[in-house]
Amino acid sequence: MSSTHRIGSGHVGFPLRALRGLKTLGSFSLWLMCGTSILLGTSCIPESKPSPAQGAPTEAMRTTVSQALGVLQDQELKKPERTDERVTQLKKIADVRFDYGEMAKRSLGGQWDKLDERERQEFVSLFTEFLTATYVEQMHAYSGEEVTFLNEQREGNHAEVKSIMVGKKTEIPMDYRLMKKGDDWKAYDVLIDGISLVQNYRGQFAAILRASSYEHLVQMLREKIAQYNVKTKSAEASTSSR
Repeated sequence: MSSTHRIGSGHVGFPLRALRGLKTLGSFSLWLMCGTSILLGTSCIPESKPSPAQGAPTEAMRTTVSQALGVLQDQELKKPERTDERVTQLKKIADVRFDYGEMAKRSLGGQWDKLDERERQEFVSLFTEFLTATYVEQMHAYSGEEVTFLNEQREGNHAEVKSIMVGKKTEIPMDYRLMKKGDDWKAYDVLIDGISLVQNYRGQFAAILRASSYEHLVQMLREKIAQYNVKTKSAEASTSSR
């Protein structure tokens, strides 16, 4: 049986967008993966530990999606002066379901094995900040698409939850890849219309590493984060002045 949650963004990211050397596969993909940040049912995010997935990957995604939706639909949180609060709540939801470390490792590929522990921690931190910055940029793009969960496939401690995002004129397949950690399921990749977020970044990172160096890749990530932050603050200032 399928289940539907309203979520999404009109800028889900097709085709891939060039960003001066780095492309982002739909800023909203993280939210969609997180159940799309989609997720919510209330505007209040409790500080308690995440609820166990109880062995059901689809239920884990549905919970996340339900929570994020509450934040996205909250009219009070849409006020310019509450932008930071809105971002914080959405990030908390994403942090519960999204395994940034696993995604960073898979996106970096073979270069990961060459890094020491300090460098790995630095890369995960930068990668997480980069992903957060991309979806924050599109935070105001929520336009009421719906996501229908179709089915799930499991193999050991890994699972893939299949769904479809339905808009007014489009239907986009979205598959979430998760791995079980303890009693919960953590998402580490999302396929949007067959395009893997992890593979997308891995291909770009590999190209940069071949052409330059790991240090250059790190610098590019820092620059992208700074650009996103400036753009976001500029957009917030523009909204506040209206």
